[in-house]
Amino acid sequence: MPRRSNLYVRIAVGVLAVSSGSILVRLAPDATPLAAATWRLVLASLVLVPIAWVRGALRTLRPRDLALAGASGLALALHFTLWFTSLRHTSVASSVLLVSTHPVFVAIGAAVVLRERVGRLPAIGIAVALLGCAVIGLSDLRSGTQTVVGDLLAVGGGACFAVYVLIGRSLQRTVSFVDYVAVSYGVAAFVVLAAVLALRQPLFGFHPASYGYLVLLALVPQLIGHNTFNWALRHLPAPKVSTLVLGEPVGAAILAYAIFGEVPSWQVALGAVTILFGIYVSQRSEGGAG
Repeated sequence: MPRRSNLYVRIAVGVLAVSSGSILVRLAPDATPLAAATWRLVLASLVLVPIAWVRGALRTLRPRDLALAGASGLALALHFTLWFTSLRHTSVASSVLLVSTHPVFVAIGAAVVLRERVGRLPAIGIAVALLGCAVIGLSDLRSGTQTVVGDLLAVGGGACFAVYVLIGRSLQRTVSFVDYVAVSYGVAAFVVLAAVLALRQPLFGFHPASYGYLVLLALVPQLIGHNTFNWALRHLPAPKVSTLVLGEPVGAAILAYAIFGEVPSWQVALGAVTILFGIYVSQRSEGGAG
């Protein structure tokens, strides 16, 4: 395992990288959410799949490992589709904060799927985090039903991300990092590409600047950000990694203010503090893990 200081420095870089994701999607408004997800995942796959293939291990993966990595890719595709779509209906702050409830779903998934009992502190933290979601939802209700739809889509994206994290943590105990992300990203890219073609959504014909933002979407939040988190899953428990990702809302909110002048309402700020506090409490039992 890497030295703890180096581990957290790398994770901090990953958090900074993923913080730019929602901003880059907003900066390419002529690309539909599915098109943005397709560009992000296809370009990342074009980098990783050839590397995994040359290494040779990709051809020797067991059917079970391929199936699990494929399921992870499907969850990732749904995560991006739901989350990017939510950005069309609600604010960056609300969307990123609600999609960042994934540690709650990680804890629930561990209890239901892995039959691991959720202790009292994690249960209290989950309840507090869900209360924070309700605060943001009630605040956005005043803005109309479309905003609430965006909030629900973001929460769904968080649940899908939790599935992606749980599978990644489990599978990387026996499968190499490069092979896992190559299959996961490759399946995710295939799913979103098939969807965008089936729905006849354009993948080209955008403003020239949009292509630059879409390329950056693949390079920065995906290849740097997501790769960092997947690498961290080899060294830390899934709930702890999922919690560390919660630095993203802070970075995204700062970027949204600097670029779009988007100032969160006091209700959203209150919901944000409540969600982050609830998730912190829910992960207290993980303090010594790793």
